[in-house]
Amino acid sequence: MIDHIFGATIFQTITTIILLILCLYPIVGSFFWFFGSLSYRFLRTNTEDNDWQVLPPAKQPMVTIMIPAHNEEVLIAATINYLFTELNYSNFEILVMNDGSTDKTSAIIKELQLKYPRLRMMEIVKNNGKAHAFNIGMYFAKGEYILSNDADTVPEPDAIMKYMNYFIHDRDLNTSAVTANMDVQNRTKLLGKSQTVEFSSIVGVIKRSQAAVNDSMYAYSGANTMYRKSFLIDVGGFRQNRATEDISIAWDHQMIGAVPRFAPNIVFHMNVPESLHDLYKQRKRWAQGGTEVWLTNIKKFVLHPIKHRYQMSMFIDSTLSIVWSFFFLITTVLFLLSMLYFLMTGDWERLMHGFEMSFIFVSFEMAAGFLQLLAALILDHHGAKLKYLLFAPLYMLFFWMINPITIATTFIPALKTIFGFGSGTWDSPERRALLTKKETKAESKN
Repeated sequence: MIDHIFGATIFQTITTIILLILCLYPIVGSFFWFFGSLSYRFLRTNTEDNDWQVLPPAKQPMVTIMIPAHNEEVLIAATINYLFTELNYSNFEILVMNDGSTDKTSAIIKELQLKYPRLRMMEIVKNNGKAHAFNIGMYFAKGEYILSNDADTVPEPDAIMKYMNYFIHDRDLNTSAVTANMDVQNRTKLLGKSQTVEFSSIVGVIKRSQAAVNDSMYAYSGANTMYRKSFLIDVGGFRQNRATEDISIAWDHQMIGAVPRFAPNIVFHMNVPESLHDLYKQRKRWAQGGTEVWLTNIKKFVLHPIKHRYQMSMFIDSTLSIVWSFFFLITTVLFLLSMLYFLMTGDWERLMHGFEMSFIFVSFEMAAGFLQLLAALILDHHGAKLKYLLFAPLYMLFFWMINPITIATTFIPALKTIFGFGSGTWDSPERRALLTKKETKAESKN
């Protein structure tokens, strides 16, 4: 009898602790990212963020700028013209991987090749996805470093020069890749302005925190990341059946002991989804990619926790994120059903108590999230984006809700991928022409 009561007490205690962790996960997570970003800012000793040197042409390593492209006729010419005319780096080539495009992408590249001798193109007959195209191009790239550059992305003029400063020191021999600081280019619509806040939160705080804790990083930026080619070969290239090649390659690098780097001083400009449909589609792909890498590596962490201790924080947070997503959706449904039952039965006291408790919890979550976003906007670009703080409530109320929904809805597809039924094919998103410098300045004022 005593053993039964003792066992029930232990079970109840463990259950209470688990529920408390899940309830407080978003709040504790926000504070963790906040203090992690401060650690990155004030405790890091590496100085590449602010102190970088210009390499003379004779000492510039060869870089291949690889642009995987599928039906990119709208943007490809403007991007290539920008790269050849604006970058302050001379020892590079551009390799376009034309992945089964059915529009005028191929013809545009061939015309540009007459103008730029360092522009090459490889034609892939069938669309098999960005990772497949990148893996083929990797073996034809002349550079020992490969800059992945999406067709809708333009890096700042000093980007490659700054990138190379993260590879040239003796302490950088184990650096596998350096990912840059993304900036939203199309900010004319409400979704674009809100994502400006979001990317500052992800890049400005979370990536800084990840870099401060054991030099870990959940994902590179697929839109603009410099890879050391030898480390790409070491892990067998990108996983071609994954939803997100940039997330999977980041985990693969760290599982072999390589070091990813985040470079907040390198800025690139990219277009973001401007419709709810495109945004949800993008987030589903991100969520599925995150779940895929978690499922891929869970056995390694469980069986060899000491060996992978430096990546353990990354694994624990991913685990909590996935479990919390299901917990959040289930408890939300139960809460709404309970409130509906109290309303129908006239139990006004319990109805008001439920709303009061939910209001307190949401207020704490909003306060923690606001603190995280405030730190992000202050740290990112030296506070230049503080004016977008007004859009923080929209981000916290709307974008945070998308995350658990997409994780839950893509869990089964992620499982299918792990069992060999995944596909890396891609559809080019709806594009609009790149802005001119004058338009960009005008848009930045909005």
